[in-house]
Amino acid sequence: MTTTLRPEGPETPTTAGGRTRRWQIRANGRPVGALRTTSVPRGSQLWGEIAELEVHEGRGRGRGTIGALAAEEVLRGWGCSRVDVDISESAQAARGLAATLGYTERMRNMAKRLTAPPELPTGVAARRIGPEDFPGWLAEAKQGYLRDLCASGLSEQQARAKSDADHVHLLPQGADTPGVALRRLFGDGPDPLGALWLALRVRDLPDGSPLAWVMVVEVAEAHRGHGHGRTLMLLAERECLAAGVRDLGLNVFTGNEVAIRLYDSLGYRITNRVYGKPLI
Repeated sequence: MTTTLRPEGPETPTTAGGRTRRWQIRANGRPVGALRTTSVPRGSQLWGEIAELEVHEGRGRGRGTIGALAAEEVLRGWGCSRVDVDISESAQAARGLAATLGYTERMRNMAKRLTAPPELPTGVAARRIGPEDFPGWLAEAKQGYLRDLCASGLSEQQARAKSDADHVHLLPQGADTPGVALRRLFGDGPDPLGALWLALRVRDLPDGSPLAWVMVVEVAEAHRGHGHGRTLMLLAERECLAAGVRDLGLNVFTGNEVAIRLYDSLGYRITNRVYGKPLI
């Protein structure tokens, strides 16, 4: 039995400057599943993504494996240096397939439905990061993101390209970017205890309600271990509810066990996991 990929539709450009195409997985010429390949520019590099992978006929016969391997060849042909797959937490078989094909978990997405605004601890206050403070905060945020990306398995070149591209894309107007909350947390002293970057609407959920996203929670090194990470997360929830947003999500790198424990204790639950591997 021969399993192949066949285009389901035309290749189309993405808004980010890459390209995407949906494919049929065919067994002896008959459609048995489908998937989508997408290339995403990351600075001077291209990253690949495999999504929408499904096998609706003849599961357990290796058709998903062959489809995924064929998709990797497509992405190599498009010049992609690595590939990621985003897998729902409930899709245990898909996670097993990713492990079999050499993918390793890089990060998890977690989410929480918000109800009432939580109280912040006494003795702390949040201040907006304005244009005058933005360059210094951005340099710190990029360095922290770079470390996390490298720890998740990316090369320094890949991590730097992704960090630069992501910050340009997500903060095009700096501190005045619409729909963004940039805050620093202060105690009694003049130095900030930590900082928060919150996007108030990254996308709409199936019911049409907005989903906010914690982009960065960073506690200053000298103030770690005193609960300020929890306070920053409570601040994020308050900012969301003040803006009328009741769903908050975040990324956490798999190796960051301290952060995972914090988010779990606050009621965040895993929605999906991102797995990746190099293509060259």
